[in-house]
Amino acid sequence: MPRPGQVKSSGERLSDRIALGVLTRVFPPELVDEVVAECGRVEQRSRLLPARVVVYFVLAMCLFSGQGYEEVARLLTQGLERVRQWEKPWRVPTTAAIGRARRRLGPEPLRVLFDRVCLPVAVPETAGAWYRQWRLVAVDGTVFDVPDTDANGEFFGRPGSGRGQQRSAYPQVRVAALVECGTHAVFAAASGPLSVHEQQLIPALLGRLEPGMLMMADRGITGFELWRAASATGADLLWRVRKNIVLPVLEAFGDGSYLSEIVASGDRARCDPVTVRVVEYTLGRDHGETVYRLMTTICDPHAAPAPDLAALYHQRWEIENTLDEIKTHQGGHHLVLRSQYPDGVEQEIYGFLLVHYALRDLIHGAAHQAGLDPDRISFTRTLRVARRHVTGQAALSPLTTQSSPDSHH
Repeated sequence: MPRPGQVKSSGERLSDRIALGVLTRVFPPELVDEVVAECGRVEQRSRLLPARVVVYFVLAMCLFSGQGYEEVARLLTQGLERVRQWEKPWRVPTTAAIGRARRRLGPEPLRVLFDRVCLPVAVPETAGAWYRQWRLVAVDGTVFDVPDTDANGEFFGRPGSGRGQQRSAYPQVRVAALVECGTHAVFAAASGPLSVHEQQLIPALLGRLEPGMLMMADRGITGFELWRAASATGADLLWRVRKNIVLPVLEAFGDGSYLSEIVASGDRARCDPVTVRVVEYTLGRDHGETVYRLMTTICDPHAAPAPDLAALYHQRWEIENTLDEIKTHQGGHHLVLRSQYPDGVEQEIYGFLLVHYALRDLIHGAAHQAGLDPDRISFTRTLRVARRHVTGQAALSPLTTQSSPDSHH
């Protein structure tokens, strides 16, 4: 008697034919199997939910955020019975079985898959992705609410409430990310408890920086050691700094910028300074004026004039838009992750990032083909199309079908 999802005559399980529509192009089964093997998650015995299927299930649940486990499984397989007469209808695994399968898989395969696949996608012709020879990238952090379980509360912690309560409704996980500004592609990420500041997570992202990138950051992220570590990658930096940081004028330039130096907080004698260039400007009028002070590793004003850098810095907001796409549009308003345990939270975060990357890669490909700025293509509309394709293409086996990028644009 075959188990649910299996066929007696061929040994092929219906669940082996699960595809993710437009997402399967970015995460092909062969790569998923390779990552699963690398992480030591290959099953020692046949299961209704083998590791590859669980990886695809996590991606699907992050695409269909808000749907229950069993409904996500139905969405993945609802078209399969039309293709072939299975000996028995596939019975959707229970919520408990899916939860156990997710815990067996753990976060590592999703994290490794992210590291393998999620790279900057802009090409030299991509509108809005470059300033002169520099690829524009930005770093920032955010928090996600997670279920109020003892395990999550103990590991992640929760913020205080501003309404007189002793604690907030949900624990929160902190996430830091590197984003390619012109395409909104997240190509590095790290997560941790709420008590871990963004500045402590960002060093884990720096390995993805390289010469030819210009990394922008807001004033909450700056710090001497972090600046030195980031600039050591060969990437150039453009960071906003707080007003209380002492930046002496060493040499003034005709564009209004000046050379200065920064030192570590304990270096009162300024024995080990790092040279920077400072750009100051004001936005707004009358009482609404805001003073911006930026520092950059680009010390030659001819290579990047101050007015250009002042205008360029506001591309940093693209990372805010990116995080909003993930949390509000992909995840839904008032998103609370569904994972009851810290390992599941990390797995789910990478699931969200992988799905978002696949959608953004799809948008970039379509924009490049049409000669458009990727910002001209709606993320929300692309998300809806991807959801329709998952259910429409569930009948196509990822083992035998390799979709071309053009077929989804």
